[in-house]
Amino acid sequence: MGISRPQTSSTASSFRRSRSLCRSHRLAKYNQLLRIQEELGDKAAYGVTIGQVDHPYGDFRARREASVWQRLNRILLVLLIIAIWLVIVSLFVPPYKKLMQSRAEIDNLQQQVNEQQTLLARQTREVNLLKTDVTYLETIARDRLDLMKQGETIFRLETARAKPKPNEPARR
Repeated sequence: MGISRPQTSSTASSFRRSRSLCRSHRLAKYNQLLRIQEELGDKAAYGVTIGQVDHPYGDFRARREASVWQRLNRILLVLLIIAIWLVIVSLFVPPYKKLMQSRAEIDNLQQQVNEQQTLLARQTREVNLLKTDVTYLETIARDRLDLMKQGETIFRLETARAKPKPNEPARR
């Protein structure tokens, strides 16, 4: 076995094994490990594999993949909320439209009822006048029924009809 440089090999165990040429090299490596431990202080971790160490300069790819998954989860959550909102809207919009149509129909019918009540009031007033007021009855008899008293002469004025133009034939 010839002279070899210091080698470091690691195993799945929590111990670190170093091979050196002589005792002074091993002692130097041990001293270097102690200096590193002093620099790290409480951050130093013993008996932990490298993948488990919480290091600020850890695996950037893992962080990026985690952030991608977090973004995808957020997008999925937003899409899920939108889908739930659309389901709720689709459940409530048709009954709301039907309600609005019913209200419009009720308003239309109420308007017809009001018109009929106005007509009824007018006709009831006319019937009462015909029953109680003699002069009103006489006026209606003359105007609508073309009745007259004895000795009266009725003059009727009619509006002139439009004369047809000479080029157009008269309507029959």
